[in-house]
Amino acid sequence: MTGRRAETMEANRARLLAAARTAFAAHGFAGASMDELTAAAGLTRGALYHGFGDKKGLLAAVVAQVDGEMAARARAASADAGDDWQALLAEAAAYIEMALDPEVRRIVLLDGPAVLGDPSRWPSQNACLAETRATVARLVAAGTMRPVDVEAAARLLSGAALNAALWVAASDAPATALPRALDAFALMADGLRAR
Repeated sequence: MTGRRAETMEANRARLLAAARTAFAAHGFAGASMDELTAAAGLTRGALYHGFGDKKGLLAAVVAQVDGEMAARARAASADAGDDWQALLAEAAAYIEMALDPEVRRIVLLDGPAVLGDPSRWPSQNACLAETRATVARLVAAGTMRPVDVEAAARLLSGAALNAALWVAASDAPATALPRALDAFALMADGLRAR
């Protein structure tokens, strides 16, 4: 493949991702028309099929993009934490709070699981799990966290944050559910902290 063709394919991919992200956020996966989406990108359905296989493949790519941004936002929220423990709590809280973001709510937390299945199996979630695992290992080694199985604790903490965000997003009153989810997560996590 020539350099020019690869650049064109990458540009087309980026245009389709941007158009899909806008359409999925505004209309949801089911309500987003492939014809309108490709027209907004200035491309054909053939470009969509070539780049993503189908509409579901396009959603998977958009979810990965948004989920990656969520992870970066959560890490940024924990950057000023005083220590690894506070960073873990701040990152989880930021992730759960993103359930109020309309784009995140619709694309990642509502349509993503409905169309793509269990989020804990998404590659982007596995990357978050790896980071949590590393943090838990440091906390256990430092004696900040009880001597617990690192893998189990990381999976439980990651799963709790994800499920809290899913619950908040699906709630009839997300703004009311959010503080309840944050409080429960903090109490649960505190049970792992060394005394």
